[in-house]
Amino acid sequence: MGRSRGGLTSKIHAIVDAEGRPINLCLTGGQVADCSQAEGLMACIKEGGTLLADKAYDTDGIRKKPQN
Repeated sequence: MGRSRGGLTSKIHAIVDAEGRPINLCLTGGQVADCSQAEGLMACIKEGGTLLADKAYDTDGIRKKPQN
């Protein structure tokens, strides 16, 4: 649990396969920036995989990561 504008909150960051089954899950406090979890989550994506993420993950550092 982490403190944010809405009070005590938490976030679940996930990588799932094509059928929606979880491959990797990460739980953080609500005040933690989403983009800070990207590197660890992206490490689970296999060659040829696709990353879909919302704008909270849209940073230059993530965009410049090497493509598989």
